[in-house]
Amino acid sequence: MLASTFSNSNIYEAGCDEAGRGCYAGPVFAAAVILPAHFYHPLLNDSKQVTENNREILRTVIEQQAIAWSVAMVDNDEIDNINILQATYKAMHLAIDGLSVKPELLLIDGNRFKPYLGIAHHCIVKGDGKYAAIAAASILAKTHRDAFMLQLHQQFPYYNWQKNKGYGTAEHRKAIIQFGLCKYHRKSFDI
Repeated sequence: MLASTFSNSNIYEAGCDEAGRGCYAGPVFAAAVILPAHFYHPLLNDSKQVTENNREILRTVIEQQAIAWSVAMVDNDEIDNINILQATYKAMHLAIDGLSVKPELLLIDGNRFKPYLGIAHHCIVKGDGKYAAIAAASILAKTHRDAFMLQLHQQFPYYNWQKNKGYGTAEHRKAIIQFGLCKYHRKSFDI
């Protein structure tokens, strides 16, 4: 079972995670989520461990029951300009900016983070499988990004982003060879 909080104190903790960092196309998304202290849902886990249908169920639950949540994105052009790591930090900062309640502690999935002014943070490797707030952020980042990629698929169906969501699958790479790159591809990536 995921831990509901990182600290035992009565402070607002925001979990932060990203989606789409390793993709060939589309933006990187990040989410920040503050959950009630004793939040529990049996399906909640790292988004990669949850089925697509269950992620959609969880998205609704999280958005309805969270104390605060926010999702932000940085597009492929900016990723090319500032690099994917800096774009990931920027997306997380934008998500934190969007919270309606200011957190007192940030729980970051991973091992690196660019400090957010005035708020302490902890980086937790595989945190999306350990803490509920990070898992919730992973669900929101993933579902919001997937929905965005489905919209882009309508413009460029031959890349099949409705299925691969911009990741470098064999099918996606074959389509790039056949049709070339489009305006949503990350030109700085070694495709």
